[in-house]
Amino acid sequence: MVKKKFILNIVFRTDASIEIGTGHVMRCLTLADALRCKGASISFICRKQPGDLSAYIESRGYKVSLLPFINQVSFKIDKNVKHSAWLGVDWERDANETKEIIKKFACVDGLIVDHYALDKKWEEKLKAYTRNIVVIDDLADRQHVCNIILDQNYYKNINQRYKKLVPKDCVSLLGPRYGLLRPEFLYERKNLRKKANVVETLLVFFGGSDPTKETYKVARILADIEPKLLRIEIVVGQSNTQKSIIQDLCRKYSNMNFHYHVNYMSRLMREADLAICAGGSTTWERYCLGLPSILIAVADNQIEVCEAVNSLGIDWYIGKSEEVYKKDIITALQYAKEEFDLINRSKKALKIVDGHGANRAANEILKYSIGLN
Repeated sequence: MVKKKFILNIVFRTDASIEIGTGHVMRCLTLADALRCKGASISFICRKQPGDLSAYIESRGYKVSLLPFINQVSFKIDKNVKHSAWLGVDWERDANETKEIIKKFACVDGLIVDHYALDKKWEEKLKAYTRNIVVIDDLADRQHVCNIILDQNYYKNINQRYKKLVPKDCVSLLGPRYGLLRPEFLYERKNLRKKANVVETLLVFFGGSDPTKETYKVARILADIEPKLLRIEIVVGQSNTQKSIIQDLCRKYSNMNFHYHVNYMSRLMREADLAICAGGSTTWERYCLGLPSILIAVADNQIEVCEAVNSLGIDWYIGKSEEVYKKDIITALQYAKEEFDLINRSKKALKIVDGHGANRAANEILKYSIGLN
């Protein structure tokens, strides 16, 4: 008699929207792919709202259970959770709606939560319906009741950030060693070209939604000041509300190329010499391919990461979006072109991220879920 193979059921609770952006869903998809490759059964729970990525998640082969969109509803804001409004409803309603979906599963071995609006109160209500809870976070601004905490970012105090926020027996997966990178970044890393200390190709990308409209701002500045010899690659995400006018601008300049909702970001990063971008999860994608950047924070939660990586001598952080003007970008770009040791900065980045982080995180989650920790 052939013994039936045990399949772990993993459920992700995460959201994307115009306000939230796409980063949470995208990093969850990367982890989901790694878990699926190891035999886990994966599904998602997301709230329906403008800018959600439910159709895209389904196109990647995952089942999505949609929580209802509540239009123009007034709900109680949780004053103890800074981003509670991003949930679209109060946390208790979200917990109850999520619980009703999870109860339909015969067994949930792991609930992976990636949402700035959720904390220990929500997790307490769900923990009876799953064997384990994994929290993906990078704010360290609220308490959690979880078995594993995953934060892929670099901070000077990384080992202290969550000590008072998670249970004492919580497994901590912290730092770029656990960077959630898609396999294509590892592939492109094997095909890196030898770079020179000259900026010939510039990559511009500010996330899937670009809430502060940095892409258009930077593209207009570059159009005014840059010689035609410099190739400029402008990448725009699916939820960017300015995609049409950015595309129209790019059409006017032969050296400015428009890319929309790409699945070849790793190739663009490998081919670029320098980037101008936000301080989100693309930091670790760039580091895997040795690409330094001029950084602009587009959200409060990016500031600490930007300041921390600035000290590594790879990127140059020039400020938060509303504090960065044309003169700042011109000065930074000129300095980068004339003074950056691009080769040395690239080597430093390559040492920090090796591209195996998603696989490491998946192994730890599965090991814990089957009781091998």
